[in-house]
Amino acid sequence: MPHIADTRGILRENLSDAGCDLEMIEQFMTLVEQGNREEGLALLAKHRKRLLDCCHAEQKKLDCLDYLVYQMNKQGKKPSRF
Repeated sequence: MPHIADTRGILRENLSDAGCDLEMIEQFMTLVEQGNREEGLALLAKHRKRLLDCCHAEQKKLDCLDYLVYQMNKQGKKPSRF
């Protein structure tokens, strides 16, 4: 764990915890060090969108599974068609 005064280390750790790979971390750090704050924010927004898309895909899988369980429970009250 980085020392509290190590803002670069803390930033790197935060990016890593957010699922950023080493290449993205380096790219972000370079942008920030060069004063390209807007490009850095755009990079983070792009990564956030990817993470959210993954969440939505996983949610769809859960919904499908829940529907299957619902249908099987519903069928349990009638003669089985499986």
